[in-house]
Amino acid sequence: MEYGNLYHKIYNLSNLILAWRKARKGKTKKYYVKEFEKDTIRNLFELQEELKNETYFPRQLKIFILRDPKTRKISKSDFRDRIVHHAIVNILEPIFDKSFFHDSCANRKGKGNLFALKRFELFKRQITNNLKSEAFCLKADIKHYFEQVDHEILLKIIGKRIKDEKIINLIIKILKNNTQNDLGGEQVKECL
Repeated sequence: MEYGNLYHKIYNLSNLILAWRKARKGKTKKYYVKEFEKDTIRNLFELQEELKNETYFPRQLKIFILRDPKTRKISKSDFRDRIVHHAIVNILEPIFDKSFFHDSCANRKGKGNLFALKRFELFKRQITNNLKSEAFCLKADIKHYFEQVDHEILLKIIGKRIKDEKIINLIIKILKNNTQNDLGGEQVKECL
């Protein structure tokens, strides 16, 4: 199924308020949240106008190294940009979620660690004939996965369902903000 004419739902004020609440969850004591919330209403209206007029551009990512327990390079979006990310997800997640593999647990409602552990336990019992034999499990991590996701392929997948050029352009702006994988807009439009 294809979906068009969704862009206005992203900048709808009630969606932006919901997105702001999600972005601030667990971070209310952070400096950047407090700064934004010195004038929440003005900041949300400003964000809404930028999105509505298609003048919104994400701010530069803050890059830092985290050592916990392994060393990782973290690219952190500005708080207002995280609100936009949540606003997009609020609209697009219901469209794509139903097409995901049932046992895919990453960042899905109702499919956190507990769900994953219960599914693992079920499969382990099935494979081992109710724990009467041995089984092995491989836990793996794809190095620098998010830095190396092919944006053209990602946009093709999104473009098969989302037929709203304004949403695609907004996603391109966000993807282009990652300097590691800068993808020109013309290349992207060709692959849609």
